[in-house]
Amino acid sequence: MTLYYRHPASLDHLTGPHPECPARITAIEDALDARGWAGLEVVEAPLGTTLQLSRAHEMAHIEAIESFCGSGGGMLDMDTVASAGSWEAALRATGAACDAVDRMLAGDSRAAFCGLRPPGHHAESDSAMGFCLFNTIAVAAEHALAGGAERVLILDWDVHHGNGTEEIFKGSDRVLYSSIHQWPLYPGTGAADYSGEGEGEGFTLNLPVPAGASDDDFLALIQHVVAPVAREFQPDLLGISAGFDAHRADPLASCLVETAGYGRMAAAMRALGNELEAPVLVCLEGGYNLQALAESVVATLDALGSETVPGTTDPELAAAHRDRARRHWPSI
Repeated sequence: MTLYYRHPASLDHLTGPHPECPARITAIEDALDARGWAGLEVVEAPLGTTLQLSRAHEMAHIEAIESFCGSGGGMLDMDTVASAGSWEAALRATGAACDAVDRMLAGDSRAAFCGLRPPGHHAESDSAMGFCLFNTIAVAAEHALAGGAERVLILDWDVHHGNGTEEIFKGSDRVLYSSIHQWPLYPGTGAADYSGEGEGEGFTLNLPVPAGASDDDFLALIQHVVAPVAREFQPDLLGISAGFDAHRADPLASCLVETAGYGRMAAAMRALGNELEAPVLVCLEGGYNLQALAESVVATLDALGSETVPGTTDPELAAAHRDRARRHWPSI
């Protein structure tokens, strides 16, 4: 069964009139209530630890967020809000991801979905931004490496580039970060010609797409660029920063992914995980149309628990990206 992590503390991260709001979790869980949580083992998210956070974040940042929330919170920047309840909410989000890593690497499950907030992929090693306090997927990847994994691949299909995840792992050859994101769009990072630095050169794979990109565009990049690179990289864990804001109904971007498209994308990653014998960890990122978000999460969970494989998309949709990726991964 797919592990599904949740905790009521996610509702205590109070953001006021903001697109990243507690109603996102309520909408998802209402949809799961309607289907009876079928195929899911529901797990209460444990608290993350300072040690877990410190592998991806500087201690000064961790202490600053704890102090800010302890004093009642407020605006961290013009986009990012924290409240008194945000500290526990963020610790539950990171704790869930680390617990899922432990259980999956021990063989308890092949897939886990962390349905918690705040999101994480914009948070850099020393700063919060873009609705994010701590970088959940980065904390989980570092936890996996500390626990014995040799390599981790992260696919970020949120419509916004995960600048934080890129920054944290830009110098690492043990974490391969790949992002499919609308370009140009907030936060303005994620250029196709950036591929990491130092030992991490070649281990960042940015795959920007234009406004209007559809399911087929996203899936083609997964099947014809990300999957071949993953086969060469041989990760022990596949992580997904799962934003659902590339959906055609989302108000903050202009891509045209359908609800069923997320199921196809998740099925492709689950099939890849089966092939590589690597479990799949999914962490919730964006998605701001409540109905589209809830339905897309359900489609993702259905795909993670199924054995169906999506049809192969036209490789020409990914041709330019594939050619660029060959600079570092000549086998694709």
